[in-house]
Amino acid sequence: MIKQTKTLKVRVKDKHQPILNRMAFEVNQIWNAANEETSLWCWIPIPEVGFIRNTISAFDLQKQLKGIRAERDFIIPSHTMQETIAEHARKRKQHKKDKLKWRTSGGSRRSLGWIPFKKGQLKFKNGHCWFAGTYYSVWDSYGLSHYDFRSGSFSQDARGRWSLNIVVEIETQASKGTGQIGIDLGLKTTATCSDGTVLKRQDCYRKSEATLAKAQRARKKKQIKTIHAKIKHQRADAIHKFTHQLVNKNNLIVVGNVSSNALAKTKRAKSVLDAGWSMLKTQLDYKSKGMRSVFVEVNEAYTTQTCSCCGCISHNSPRGRAGLEIREWSCAECGTTHDRDINAAKNILRLGHQTLAGGIPSL
Repeated sequence: MIKQTKTLKVRVKDKHQPILNRMAFEVNQIWNAANEETSLWCWIPIPEVGFIRNTISAFDLQKQLKGIRAERDFIIPSHTMQETIAEHARKRKQHKKDKLKWRTSGGSRRSLGWIPFKKGQLKFKNGHCWFAGTYYSVWDSYGLSHYDFRSGSFSQDARGRWSLNIVVEIETQASKGTGQIGIDLGLKTTATCSDGTVLKRQDCYRKSEATLAKAQRARKKKQIKTIHAKIKHQRADAIHKFTHQLVNKNNLIVVGNVSSNALAKTKRAKSVLDAGWSMLKTQLDYKSKGMRSVFVEVNEAYTTQTCSCCGCISHNSPRGRAGLEIREWSCAECGTTHDRDINAAKNILRLGHQTLAGGIPSL
């Protein structure tokens, strides 16, 4: 068996919110203290030379801030403080900045709570999770007692509810599916597969739009957050079921590289964002790796216009915005009648085969 890491997310019961909120406030204070130190020491004056840039490391920051817990009477453990500073250093390196955004603990633009911890600092005892001297009750849907915990974090959502994210090591099982499938992403249907399988347009946001607008006019903040959470969960549930079905049946999955960010700048932004293409591709990617199958993303240019039978681009094939209403068309070269989306999915699968046959060039 091949092992891989996986992050399990479980809900923490609401009775623990006060202590988690306090620890999240303390994490924000440590983050901001690290931000202040890096802004002070990012440039060092040198006589006759001027200023030189100084990239302060996470280790140096930890030494400079080691007394902050005792000074401010924090209850978070030292390893959480170290992991917070280490994450601050990683983000500075990733974004190539000397100072990051401040983490705010109140107001309308507050930062959502986050409490990191290292391997060995959270344990499962007597049906509860033990962390920093406190037992936390969780909705255990995974059977956490069967896993060896690694690093992880507590995280908070917009409604103030807390979740435990724990990294574990699991044994992967190879997919028993032998099929190969191409997927065309769209707006009329969220995803259409080369075998005819369709993920219908969910319209999760549009179905709740009137209720959401009414709550927004009444300024019911709690109800607004609840509606947004419901929309998110409905979309995720539909996509999870669809991707799970595909990964179980196929050992090769190919999808087009349609860009949500680019189309979100057009008049179809609401429909594009409601479709959840990015979430679908992300789930296919990590689920395929977990089942040891192949996931490929290819350039989908001209896949709608090209005939999947003869490979020709007919003069009557759908083209651009003018051809959006054409759902079925016949190839003038070979006479084959195509469903627009299924034809594109078959071409995407063919491009996936070509990519695998030719290999992916090294960067």
